[in-house]
Amino acid sequence: MCGRYALTQSPSAYADWFGVDAIKTEALEPNYNVAPTDPVYAVAEYDDERQLGVFRWGLLPWFSKDRRQAARHINARIETVAQKASFKDSFATKRCLIPADGFYEWERLGEDKGKLPHFIHADDDGPIAFAGLWATWKDPETEEKVRTCTILTGPPDATVKPLHDRMPVILEPALWDGWLDLDLQDPDQVHKLLAGRKAVPLAEHAVSTLVNSVKNNLPELIEPLRG
Repeated sequence: MCGRYALTQSPSAYADWFGVDAIKTEALEPNYNVAPTDPVYAVAEYDDERQLGVFRWGLLPWFSKDRRQAARHINARIETVAQKASFKDSFATKRCLIPADGFYEWERLGEDKGKLPHFIHADDDGPIAFAGLWATWKDPETEEKVRTCTILTGPPDATVKPLHDRMPVILEPALWDGWLDLDLQDPDQVHKLLAGRKAVPLAEHAVSTLVNSVKNNLPELIEPLRG
């Protein structure tokens, strides 16, 4: 799964990286410890242009009765996303790229030794693009419209495998246009696109257990653990 990540750059920095036509948001505060239901950036095609906006992390399909489902829908498994009622419509018509500077996974240290967090990032330290889905949900009580998103997960690559049995699906730039293409709606063709992705070179290092608490949001969270 992917339960925490870092999102620390400006909207314009991510917009430049992802070839965005329009920024539809004010800047978020740098977040070194993004947690479920936090506001995050996402890139999607809308009104015939590539836009960067803010979404809540945790997808709420249109039929959700309240916001409580969001925390259970932060990830969508690549193997079942096209069949799950909560995700299948978005998989066909509302795909997005979710920028990140890196993400965290926890290494099991053995019996009674707890877990050690690791920060995983692009080996060139550039942003990475999670394959995401988005949806718009209308609060039945307030009629507020809320945009939400989820991150696809799949089997781990060689870097993540020693730490966890799942990881975010990361897309290389060559697949961004296809992933965001609103004309591509056949689930089999979308899966074919994902199956053709190449591994994005990643690096990782152990970090402080300060990241374990969502209350901590410091640049030190992504720094290599010393000692």
